[in-house]
Amino acid sequence: MKKMLFLSIALMLLAAVSFSGCLGNSNAETTDVIIGFQPSTHQMAFTTAKALGWWEENLSQLDSVRRVSDRSFPSGPSEATALASNAIQVAYIGAAPLIPSIAQNNSDLKIIAAVQINGSSLIIPVNATYTDPTYFEGKKIATFPPGSIQDTLFKQWLVENGVNLSKVDIKGMDSGEAQTALKSGAVDAVFLPHPAPSIIVAAGDGKVVLTSGDMSMAHACCVLAVSQSFIDKYPEIVAEIVKIHVDATRYTQENPEEAARYYASVTQVSEDIVLNSINDWDGEWVSDPHLIIDFVVAYAKAQYDQGLSPRELTKEELFDTSFYDAYVNRT
Repeated sequence: MKKMLFLSIALMLLAAVSFSGCLGNSNAETTDVIIGFQPSTHQMAFTTAKALGWWEENLSQLDSVRRVSDRSFPSGPSEATALASNAIQVAYIGAAPLIPSIAQNNSDLKIIAAVQINGSSLIIPVNATYTDPTYFEGKKIATFPPGSIQDTLFKQWLVENGVNLSKVDIKGMDSGEAQTALKSGAVDAVFLPHPAPSIIVAAGDGKVVLTSGDMSMAHACCVLAVSQSFIDKYPEIVAEIVKIHVDATRYTQENPEEAARYYASVTQVSEDIVLNSINDWDGEWVSDPHLIIDFVVAYAKAQYDQGLSPRELTKEELFDTSFYDAYVNRT
């Protein structure tokens, strides 16, 4: 009888262990976290956190994270495609490239924090003389590809100033291509994010005639984005990502010279150029998504008006501010 009792208890314990193991496995699904970014001083919060080891150290402590890595992109449209296809899970990216991806492909991308405002410049050859926006009629201008923040903002600015877009030849290029095109005379102007303007000016290949803040004061530029499906599946990862970003933004704001060294170490851009960039630009690193909602919704309307998006998007379709709000209210 005792043997039977011991056997029954043993079987019950074995079943309990097996059952709890099954439960553990169902909740223990892990994921790689690949963070997309662009080599721009706009996104120095990313490089600050990377150089300080925060991405790897903080995220790796979560049971749901398998590996942490990052991937560089030349501009926003290709990065938005990678995010929508889950080739990356997090993106430091211009707000505008997310819009056509959401509107055209019904992807579930969401902005979870702001990254930076302003920070791009319009540059012409040193021997040219800029007059007003009509100066660009009949000219070739290189900027990031259609759907990028620079392409959207530049076109929006031209239209607002009465310029017929059909009279302006806007070429979609990445930063390196655009710099080469300006130097060779293949284009008459470039509109690029920092540090490219500082690189061009330092090389004597052009001069700044307008900053993006002159075109649209305190406009939204880069944001931090993930997919809604990633939010639903891994909310604890998203919460930690926002925390790291907010802390890295604050650190960059308070220690710009140190952050410049970190950026130079990650991107291999000269530290002097980086310092010139953040001294010369009109940009500002921010993390509060509420600051940029109206601008991003306006970009959605502008892209719809320009035929780049089949419909206008609402702030609810574009933003999830809950993780930022929760962290800021806690701190």
